[in-house]
Amino acid sequence: MNEELPNILLAALPAFMALIAIGTVTSMYRGDGRYRARDTAANLSLALGYLLLSTLLGGMVLLVYGWLYQHRLLTLPMGAWWVWGLCFFADDITYYWFHRISHESRWFWASHSVHHSSEHYNLSVSLRQTWTGTVSGSFLFWAWMPFVGFHPAMVLFMQSVSLIYQFWIHTEAIGRLPPWFEAVFNTPSHHRVHHGSDEEYLDRNYAGTLIVWDRLFGSFYTERQTPRYGLTHPVGTDNPLRIAFHEWAGIWRDLRCARSAREVLGCLFAAPGWSADGSSLTTRQLRATTPRTASAKD
Repeated sequence: MNEELPNILLAALPAFMALIAIGTVTSMYRGDGRYRARDTAANLSLALGYLLLSTLLGGMVLLVYGWLYQHRLLTLPMGAWWVWGLCFFADDITYYWFHRISHESRWFWASHSVHHSSEHYNLSVSLRQTWTGTVSGSFLFWAWMPFVGFHPAMVLFMQSVSLIYQFWIHTEAIGRLPPWFEAVFNTPSHHRVHHGSDEEYLDRNYAGTLIVWDRLFGSFYTERQTPRYGLTHPVGTDNPLRIAFHEWAGIWRDLRCARSAREVLGCLFAAPGWSADGSSLTTRQLRATTPRTASAKD
């Protein structure tokens, strides 16, 4: 466990900040409203909290990954190029399913909804990260990788690569890219769909780096018009504390009203929007009433 790899995410932060500053100044000059001061400040505050908590809780993640690696099925050499190739694809498909389940289970949505809570779409939104992801168990989605033989340092490094890639796709300044690129990679166009709160855009395009997983597993959707960004029920605040915990507070309120074990489990783990009495609907239930939005592929 003595192998170390550089913290590329921390190294990339100055570039992130510079690009956000350029985008903010450009937006102000053009008057296009893509950046709003309080929204951007909330994004940066949430990013700072995410970094602090990741540092504090990183030891726990390493402890779990390290234990699994000690009991690994195989030993995959870190110096082999093909192992890094395998690690990239393993991380990317893991991210896809983690991301998809984060939209399909309220337990994980409570953390992930933070990232979707901004009603703007710009580079600073990429930094609007959860404070509760680690404690809610999101890192366990990647636990299979050290168990099969990927060194924990490789797993964490590849997660950083994915986050860095996803930074640049949070923009309205880039339209459609060449068709071959749009067919293989996640792009600003694809990810704008993912951040849309329009019914036809809900729960689409979960990709990290490769959009091929969405095409393969039936969750791909093409951008047709400018999305309406944010949550279907807006959080209505720029307060980082309220943004970070608003959905957990909602779960607690619903749990207090639960009348059976089934309702408790539904409040915790069913899809966002689930309700015992049908007073609110999940994305799947909404689409059952509007079949025309069921698919929109290239």
